[in-house]
Amino acid sequence: MIGSVLVANRGEIACRIFRTCREAGIRTVAVHSDADENALHARVADAAVRLPGTASADTYLRGDLIVKAALAAGADAVHPGYGFLSENAGFARAVTDAGLTWIGPPPEAIEAMASKTRAKELMGIAPLGEVTEADLPVLVKAAAGGGGRGMRVVRRLADLDAELTAARAEAASAFGDGEVFVEPYVEDGRHVEVQILADTHGTVWVLGTRDCSLQRRHQKVIEEAPAPGLDASLTRDLHEQAVRAARAVHYTGAGTVEFLVADGHAHFLEMNTRLQVEHPVTEAVFGIDLVALQLRVAEGHALDGEPPPPRGHAVEARLYAEDPAHGWAPQTGRLHRLAVPDGIRLDTGYTDGDDIGVHYDPMLAKLVAHAPTRAEAVRRLAGALERAAIHGPVTNRDLLVRSLRHEEFTSARMDTGFYARHLTALTEPAPDPLAPLAAALADASARSGRFGGWRNLPSAPQVKRYALAGEEHEVRYHHTRAGLTAEGVRVVRADARSVVLETDGVRRRFEIARYGDTVHVGSTTLTALPRFPDPAAEHVPGSLLAPMPGTVVRVAEGVTEGARVAAGQPLLWLEAMKMEHRITAPADGTLTTLQVVPGQQVTVGSLLAVVQET
Repeated sequence: MIGSVLVANRGEIACRIFRTCREAGIRTVAVHSDADENALHARVADAAVRLPGTASADTYLRGDLIVKAALAAGADAVHPGYGFLSENAGFARAVTDAGLTWIGPPPEAIEAMASKTRAKELMGIAPLGEVTEADLPVLVKAAAGGGGRGMRVVRRLADLDAELTAARAEAASAFGDGEVFVEPYVEDGRHVEVQILADTHGTVWVLGTRDCSLQRRHQKVIEEAPAPGLDASLTRDLHEQAVRAARAVHYTGAGTVEFLVADGHAHFLEMNTRLQVEHPVTEAVFGIDLVALQLRVAEGHALDGEPPPPRGHAVEARLYAEDPAHGWAPQTGRLHRLAVPDGIRLDTGYTDGDDIGVHYDPMLAKLVAHAPTRAEAVRRLAGALERAAIHGPVTNRDLLVRSLRHEEFTSARMDTGFYARHLTALTEPAPDPLAPLAAALADASARSGRFGGWRNLPSAPQVKRYALAGEEHEVRYHHTRAGLTAEGVRVVRADARSVVLETDGVRRRFEIARYGDTVHVGSTTLTALPRFPDPAAEHVPGSLLAPMPGTVVRVAEGVTEGARVAAGQPLLWLEAMKMEHRITAPADGTLTTLQVVPGQQVTVGSLLAVVQET
């Protein structure tokens, strides 16, 4: 029997595994980098062991340190979670060689499937060799990776070498393995996967399908189970291929076989020899705990002959600290509050007051809704996201709500090109016109409560300015004998945390939360502007500012001060939250200033370079 489990991971997945372990009476051990010293997963575990450093390569990718941590903490089993070393056969062997139980498939199965190139060979599929114009578009892909890192779509042959270099660097940083390969890129197919679970007694469960077609940067955003709209023949083919892949490598434990579905055919992508981020939707539909079943399989227990029958539909949305309207730029800062309505499953590695740093993935949480039908589950999740209190950095919350309500999604006609087609419309600002007024009235109510308000004489209107959706909004209100008033709106009630406004006979309630200059009015976020702008904040035309905090990983060859550059030309690359972000020239011109060098850390808004337009 397993008595103590070390989770060789961090964040949301570590917390999720700890939850099941606690319910089973199993002691938990966390590992943490220096950046994660106060992270939630390190706080909730029964014991925690430091991995010195902040970079993944020095911490969560150091299998030798993690095995030492397990032995030092008295753990007798290791669960790898997903990402990092979860598909590393060498790490699995090191765990078992140390006398510990590995909660995952045999190292030989990982070896056969963890490399996407070897997995395709096993399934009889050869990667592309020499790429020609006739092969385009192609997909550059990390052999050992997942989660969209180390992946690039190439549509021009001239871009292939640069994208190979970028993919190798990103893959090496994220997975400790820079091997990449090239395969044909299937345009606008559906991403469908099959969850399997196998024991050591020869039983393989097929736990239905999932659709994960809504993706950004090849990383999933919204997932659901079962995959809608698949006919019986295609579903049977998907199940049979998944079982064939599992039996071919004598698989045990939880795993996922992924496909691209196009024109009624299933194209094998890979087998992930680990738990998936989206496993909760399968758990909801089948009424099971996959982590608990992983533990039982690792202990040698046999699965029942057949899995439980599925019921209903489940949808999951990944909440990221990122700005979809500006290149999916990751965001950092203090997460002041994260709360969702009752009836929604929330898996997260953060709690109120935690800081979101630059070192790891920007996913804050997963929200999961389950209902008897797909339409009900989608509606429930969209409503919960809209009502959730998410106070802190910019997130993709609005994008998720709009995606779930988009006609293409509600009618189950989505594919992997969804965001390429609809991102501009889905991120179009749609500010609530009453939000700035509600914020101003709440602020005025709070101040009048502290200092008193002059209401005995007529006075000029009070003026407040806010930045909302990239635009400045000015609001005016009065202090009167009757209280706070505003033209065209009846102020029913106003205090520091809640404002009720009435327009055309309809009352609306706004919940207000303020943190410094940031004001959250329901799901709308405003920035309170000073009465007099700071002239020092101005930058010369053509200034390129860091869109997020991160590290300058490289500067393009030949890019020096005085060089001529063309609009769209890559100048340098930033790495933040395990992804590389390219900084390009905004126009044809001359690079008059280059403010950074490779290896330099920058904060958001830092001046990187200046391009003087021709």
